[in-house]
Amino acid sequence: MDKKLPKNIDSNIDKKTRVLVNAIHAKSGGGVTYLKNILPLLAKDPSLEIHLLLGEKQLDVFTSLDDGISVYPRKIPNNFFLGLLWEQIMLPFIVRNLSINVTFSPSNYGPLFAPRSVIMLRNSLEVGKTETRLVKQLYWLGLRVMTWLSLIRCKRAIAVSKYAEQSLTFGLRKLLSKVEVIYHGVQNIFLSNMNQIREDFFLVVSDIYIQKNIHNLLIALATVTDKFPNAKLKIAGSSIDINYLERLNIIIEKNNLQDAVEFLGRKSSEELVLLYQKCQIFIFPSTIETFGNPLLEAMACGAPIACSNTAAMPEIAKDAALYFNPVEPDDIARKIIQLTEDKVLLKSLSQKSLARAELFSWEVTAEKTIEVIKSASNSRKM
Repeated sequence: MDKKLPKNIDSNIDKKTRVLVNAIHAKSGGGVTYLKNILPLLAKDPSLEIHLLLGEKQLDVFTSLDDGISVYPRKIPNNFFLGLLWEQIMLPFIVRNLSINVTFSPSNYGPLFAPRSVIMLRNSLEVGKTETRLVKQLYWLGLRVMTWLSLIRCKRAIAVSKYAEQSLTFGLRKLLSKVEVIYHGVQNIFLSNMNQIREDFFLVVSDIYIQKNIHNLLIALATVTDKFPNAKLKIAGSSIDINYLERLNIIIEKNNLQDAVEFLGRKSSEELVLLYQKCQIFIFPSTIETFGNPLLEAMACGAPIACSNTAAMPEIAKDAALYFNPVEPDDIARKIIQLTEDKVLLKSLSQKSLARAELFSWEVTAEKTIEVIKSASNSRKM
């Protein structure tokens, strides 16, 4: 006859580290990509018990989750400041009720009073410095303050690049001991066999807002089309900032680029693979990125890359790209023309892209993330 364990003796299940993944900030872009890839790998670890907190409106984004993940949808205010208030007040109660050991918020900030908090430094604060609208200025001020407070309060922090670590720790060296740089991985679908013939079009994969710097690329494209009249630029991504999209359309009309530019809208991973594999050159003109998932995806597909020389881009691409100054359209145009004309360089960068992409793996990302989570779990509660 089996005997029940005494109450003061933990079972194997009780020995698991109970992790609440605070995903309420992951609504689009890189945040969603990160969680869709990391969650199944965290759930496979036998030492972890994964609980996922979502907003009700995010359920359509996070479908087909692993059976080992417990999901807790909640109604969360859309307003940034009301949502922030909800997170700071309600989330610690959820953590307590679920007997959570570690609260993992894969964003710049999380609940300040949740025990053993882990955050992720991934959203650059530099964007806010150029904002002129009062509401947006308040948003970026709030994000800056919460990033600073969360970094002080958390047990550990993950930075998605060395650039993110340097730019988001506010020059406070004492905080660096909390931070671990862990690169993102690349989805297996982008590592599929190369069986596409490259076509004569340039590709940008980016949601449309100002820091993506598409306006300077369009000005550069006007110069490129003077030399290559049939040049085509395809832009895959959602129109996040309608005002910025209108600005782009004005540039297109002013420079007679209507036949040279095509907005494709958001594309699935399967559709992006074909675009990456078929494009003549992948162009990454962004001025502010802490990592740049499309850059890594393009490398995995062997695309020759022309890339901004700022922020995290040189750190991620290394020698697998031809770099330009993103705020100088003439330099962007020169590098695109150089790469278009130099077939040897095109082939060389394609090979370097494939080699560089092999160094990024979601499995490695997950292993290092689990180490950080366990480190936080073993620390003092607050």
